[in-house]
Amino acid sequence: MSSLDTNQNHLDSNVVEFISRPKQMFVDGEWVNALSGDTFDTLDPATANVITSVPRSDTQDVERAITAARRAFDTGPWPRMTPAERQRILWRIGEGILAHADTLAQLECIDNGKSVAVARSVDVVWAAEIFFYYAGWATKLEGRTVPVSVPWATDARFHAFTIREPVGVCAQIVPWNFPLVMAAFKLAPALACGNTVVLKPAEQTPLTALLLAGIIADADVPAGVVNVLTGFGDAGAALAAHPDVDKVAFTGSTEVGKKIVHAAAGNLKKVSLELGGKSPQIVFADADFGTAIPGVSNGFLFNHGQTCTAGTRLLIEDRIFDEFTAGVAEFASSLKIGPGLDPTNDIGPLVSEEQLTKVTDYLQAGLHQGARALAGGSRHGDSGFYVEPTLLVDVKPGFTVYQEEIFGPVAVAVPFNRDSGIREAANDTPFGLAASIWTRDVSTVHKTVAQIKAGTVWVNCHNAFDAALPFGGYKQSGWGRELGEGAIDEYTQTKSVNIAL
Repeated sequence: MSSLDTNQNHLDSNVVEFISRPKQMFVDGEWVNALSGDTFDTLDPATANVITSVPRSDTQDVERAITAARRAFDTGPWPRMTPAERQRILWRIGEGILAHADTLAQLECIDNGKSVAVARSVDVVWAAEIFFYYAGWATKLEGRTVPVSVPWATDARFHAFTIREPVGVCAQIVPWNFPLVMAAFKLAPALACGNTVVLKPAEQTPLTALLLAGIIADADVPAGVVNVLTGFGDAGAALAAHPDVDKVAFTGSTEVGKKIVHAAAGNLKKVSLELGGKSPQIVFADADFGTAIPGVSNGFLFNHGQTCTAGTRLLIEDRIFDEFTAGVAEFASSLKIGPGLDPTNDIGPLVSEEQLTKVTDYLQAGLHQGARALAGGSRHGDSGFYVEPTLLVDVKPGFTVYQEEIFGPVAVAVPFNRDSGIREAANDTPFGLAASIWTRDVSTVHKTVAQIKAGTVWVNCHNAFDAALPFGGYKQSGWGRELGEGAIDEYTQTKSVNIAL
């Protein structure tokens, strides 16, 4: 029986049944073991106990999955289905996610550490909504007619138009912070456009991807169209380098993203990357404190700070710096820390012992360099992978805690002078994923938005996503866009047709 026995009284019977049965990968419409027979454990970060074991794929399994995806694309029915047929199937996947909402939420909680309440109300609902949104796109992949004037054929007439076609076989590598949502980000637009997919979830959080594969199979997606491999970075590297993969989509660290680019160079496959961030939250003196203090706090503490868009650099106008940071510190210190299965807890564990070590090392380095903790500043407890919600002040722009992505419940606060402007401070890291502005002045909003080099800017909110809004980064935060029409561009290619009449 699973090592989760002590927690099973909190788990739905469907979750207990799922984690108790042997896990297999999903390849070519079948549930299969790794060809090597190897497995690895996935852990509950609240207790460090083993949840279950899953297959460990290697290059043999990658080859098998890509062969299935290639055959499904080249000779299978999926790219040749009518748009309305694909639309109905994607809609069924969304409905299947909602039908398994409680199971998915609890699996996400025990595998990732996040709050079961947040997983149920945000992750699951959002994943389903993404499939519903892209179901609609399946019938709207339109080309256009183009009036052409061929300069050396002045007496000829032409009828020219464009066609949007699927890219082909897509390798999709998703991170551990939002396992289900990130899978939806990538799968839904790829499938809407008629592509086939090999999906690799992060080794820390493989469980919801396996349940999602079952939901996809139940929605009558043809064999080979979606394949799910569980494994480590060697499997991801093999996917990125494989010559039969036409596109690779990756979400994760900037360091690994650069390796993906190099691996993809062999056949110049299409690449999209959603990478790291060090997002600023810019608070002007006229901000509404009643909204801004909890809003800014949640901007860096949501999902325990394990969010690529986390607003971890608080740039606060000097006139309100002491008062505002005191408010954020008080808010952060009031939060309840504990396992995500208890919906009354606000801050759960980090995903792994490795992540715990990384975050606490950053804290020690920041304090050693001269930062001061207004709240938190260390590990919480001696079991599980918990870190106190932390706000650091007396931080200089050269400190590692200011420049580098920590990926934990940690923010730094730095004052700025309104007369000196915000452009330099807002943009002085290698990243450009997101930012937020907190003010009641509409002119300040527009002037500041224009100065920020980031793919998304929120005003008087943070992490306010929508499936229709393109999402991606500037600078070293990535290439390309996910969500909205931007993702459709990533999973299609344009063919021009010119007919002499």
